[in-house]
Amino acid sequence: MTAAAEGFSQIGRPLPRREDRRLLTGTGRFVDDIAIPGALHATFLRSPHAHARIRAIDTSAAAAMPGVVAVVTGRDVAEWTTTLQMAPAIEGLVPTAMTTLPLDKVRFQGDLVCCVVATDRYRAEDAAEAVEVEYDILPAVPDMGAALAEGAPLVDDSLASNRLAHQLFAAGDVAARRRGAHAVVEAEFAQQRMTHVPIETRGCAAVWDEGRAHLTFHVGNQVPHPLRTQLARRLSLSESQITVICPDIGGGFGQKIALYREELTVAALAMRLKRPVRWREDRLENLQAACHAREATCRTRASVAEDGRILGLELDIREDFGAYSFFPGNYIARVIALILTGPYRISDYSYEITVALTNKCGVGPMRAPMAMTSWVMDGTLDAVARKLGLDPLAVRRVNMLSPEDLPYTMATGEVLEDITPRETLEAVVGAVGYEEFRRRQTEARAEGRHLGLGLCSVVESTTYGSRFYKSAGIPGSGHEAAWVRIEPTGVVNASVGLMGTGQGYETPLAQAVAEGLGVDTAQVRIALGNTDVAPYGMGSRGARGATAGGGALFLCARKAQAHVLTVAAHMLNLNSADELRLTDGQVERRVAGTWTAAGIGLADVARIAYLDPTALPGGVEPGLDFSLSYDPPPMTYSNSAHACEVEVDRETGRVAIRRYVVAEDCGTVLNPIVVRGQQQGAVAMGLSGALMEQVFYDETGQNLSSTLADYLLATACDLPDFEILPLHTPSRRTPAGIKGMAEGGVMGAIGALTNAVNDALAPFGAVAERLPLSAPYIRGLIAGRR
Repeated sequence: MTAAAEGFSQIGRPLPRREDRRLLTGTGRFVDDIAIPGALHATFLRSPHAHARIRAIDTSAAAAMPGVVAVVTGRDVAEWTTTLQMAPAIEGLVPTAMTTLPLDKVRFQGDLVCCVVATDRYRAEDAAEAVEVEYDILPAVPDMGAALAEGAPLVDDSLASNRLAHQLFAAGDVAARRRGAHAVVEAEFAQQRMTHVPIETRGCAAVWDEGRAHLTFHVGNQVPHPLRTQLARRLSLSESQITVICPDIGGGFGQKIALYREELTVAALAMRLKRPVRWREDRLENLQAACHAREATCRTRASVAEDGRILGLELDIREDFGAYSFFPGNYIARVIALILTGPYRISDYSYEITVALTNKCGVGPMRAPMAMTSWVMDGTLDAVARKLGLDPLAVRRVNMLSPEDLPYTMATGEVLEDITPRETLEAVVGAVGYEEFRRRQTEARAEGRHLGLGLCSVVESTTYGSRFYKSAGIPGSGHEAAWVRIEPTGVVNASVGLMGTGQGYETPLAQAVAEGLGVDTAQVRIALGNTDVAPYGMGSRGARGATAGGGALFLCARKAQAHVLTVAAHMLNLNSADELRLTDGQVERRVAGTWTAAGIGLADVARIAYLDPTALPGGVEPGLDFSLSYDPPPMTYSNSAHACEVEVDRETGRVAIRRYVVAEDCGTVLNPIVVRGQQQGAVAMGLSGALMEQVFYDETGQNLSSTLADYLLATACDLPDFEILPLHTPSRRTPAGIKGMAEGGVMGAIGALTNAVNDALAPFGAVAERLPLSAPYIRGLIAGRR
């Protein structure tokens, strides 16, 4: 992992992250660090009720308070902004519409009621408390069961029911496989509602220039250009009237993708008041009302042969989408269903998806939206092993794809190629000493101690090219765009449409440019997060940063190199550039099979290109400025295998993780330091969620977990060291062989940990079917089976 990737000089080097210096010395620049003279501060009054009609809002007392500039309601803001229509033409998906602020009904505790703008945040918050609201409280719909019940109160009054999406799919004949099976095994998996908890909560600052009729919008967002498009559409502006600037961002994890109602309101107020307006939510608001994720239940039915081979698999997935739809309601559940079978040979497969609205905060993608996929699949295999009395590793081996099976077309039509599931599985099995562990486990049980070992194999979807969205019926693009500009002195500036939220993009993306161009990485500067500077791209989401962003920059740099060498050939009086290359910024020429210095470098070419264009070859324009758009394959996949060893305390129910091993194949590694950090962070996030994170709502729809005293997060003290085995093989379908890997660690951690706990619980005949694996939950499982 410390050497450059095979065949590359810059890609694969373990260079320190450039961002770290400013972030660790306190000189980073976040939205709150941007000084805006005369800026007003916005705060939002939020509903204390989960479901209620707004009968009246009295803002007079608040408006009369010192320093208060404006108090606006939903009806005010509706005059300045358009309605969000979430209505892609997807079969089984119900179209929805959302005003910027509610007009007459709130749908969850923490929903927006009105906005107060004052000369400082303290006055704005004091004034918000003075607003008087008259509510008619309505019955809440706190969960899917209540939402889908006959005669349930409607979350969205414009819809016929609370069912937001319903889709069916079948390949092969699962009913026939069930009839001919040796056994039919059913299993259930319930993932709890969670939220993202970025270090930096949501916030923005809007500056309206009345003279130029131009909006500058400072915001921490993962997709600057799509955000600008949404702002333009909702504010009835052209995109040329808006500049979105994203400075350093303190974490996103998917929470900072949508254009939220608060951000749109702030922008509209800046235009209306003709003064800068800024907003920053507090932690309670973030936990209560920013964006939630995950809450879904999966039931599987596996028709199996005597040796544990899966003949047919049926999936029923139900997802609680909360009160509002910022994303297509079927999107997350469909990705889970689409790739569920993962690295296993299953041709007869069906699924049913049901998504419902409830009186909770709306749901969106969170790092690995398909997080429960691998837990459901490998957990089903473990259920098969329990039912048939087989070893869980043997069941995996009999079902797993082999190298000779690849490329393999999954039942859903997805194509798996250039992955190594069997190799990564055997690597972690060997690393943990599977047979030796079974011996230790038996000895420990004789002593009253309960050890468990869980395995989980992951196939992680990465590129999300435009054809994937097209086939899924989701509007939008998966392309990425890049530009590379070589300045007159030979230094290199480059940009791409991504925006980092802490991943460390600046260094590996510079390495991709340096490799493609043929210069040292130190010579390249990456500019991100400004829509006036960066080309229009689809931003950061999924694991597409390296595959789409790095791929676009690498290809653009290759294009630049070809041009540079054409000019160099002319300078060297050569007829062709075929025998030239650029290495560390110097032109080399191959003579008699040996590469030798040609006596000129990139700086010499740049000087001619800019300052002496008459010396350029005929037909070559002055300057060295290049752009390129890249649409990656519809989908590519990376893969990994996870092994987790735990010990469960039978008296307290506490789960202690003793060892964690990952074998990872994510293709060509741009920077091993950054990749390792992403692997560690993803596994940590998965373990934290599986162990302790949960958003709690009571039967009336009240959020009981809106502080960090109630919403628990794992710390370094709760997590083990992660042993990572690199087994990377390049993709043949992406530039430089990049695959991506930012989310697979979450997927594998959930499955490996839960499977390990169930292995430890085997003597009690208990199975953990829901998350989190809290001590009270585990203790209850054991107590019921002693």
